[in-house]
Amino acid sequence: MDDAYDPTAYGTEIADEYDELYDDMFETDTAVACLTELAAGGPVLELGIGTGRLALPLARTGLEVHGVEASEEMVALLRAKPGGADMPVVVGDFAEVSVPGTFSLVILAVNTIYALPDQDAQVRCFANAASHLAPGGRFVLDAWVPDVVQFRDGPSVRPRSISDKRVALVLAEHDPVRQRINTTQVHLRNTGVRLHPVNHRYAWPSELDLMARLAGLRLQDRWGWWDKTPFVATSNMHVSVYG
Repeated sequence: MDDAYDPTAYGTEIADEYDELYDDMFETDTAVACLTELAAGGPVLELGIGTGRLALPLARTGLEVHGVEASEEMVALLRAKPGGADMPVVVGDFAEVSVPGTFSLVILAVNTIYALPDQDAQVRCFANAASHLAPGGRFVLDAWVPDVVQFRDGPSVRPRSISDKRVALVLAEHDPVRQRINTTQVHLRNTGVRLHPVNHRYAWPSELDLMARLAGLRLQDRWGWWDKTPFVATSNMHVSVYG
């Protein structure tokens, strides 16, 4: 498997059908309500802004919202949506790129911390987020809690969604040494088949907390989801707030 990391690859590959594939996968309203509260009226920076699922409704609340996105194709889709044309977006790797100004809230949503290829890149991402925070600002991310039991018998195959128009499958293999889950999303339609590689370098919540400490941040809150459900031993997701 080719280990070369290209931060533009995912968006370039999936942009044309991203919104369709993920439209029913997220609880956007709940997340926007929580993020609006965390921003407390201050400016917001979203790392990996994508097509604007969170950024556009946040802007409609009256918040000043900026973004970073590696994929020109994803930014073009954002620009085509109401309110997207004038949103400030810097094109580049969100673990590295700098944006003018400081922010009350920096967001990294939808497991995107795992899109980075290794621990070093994830550490750089925390440092980059911290460098953009105003005094008293917060960095918030959401991600799944690693569950490696599913790979006990080797690679896994699971359905992600089934409808009369599309069947989506996820095929995954686990590399425990590098904490990598290499996946291929298979989308079957009556018009054909598309394959989307989506690889993750996962990290345990405690590991993310240590990355935050290296960046001068501390965990302030951790919930099981955006509705502030308590994070417990059986939680399979977490929303973590650092400040």
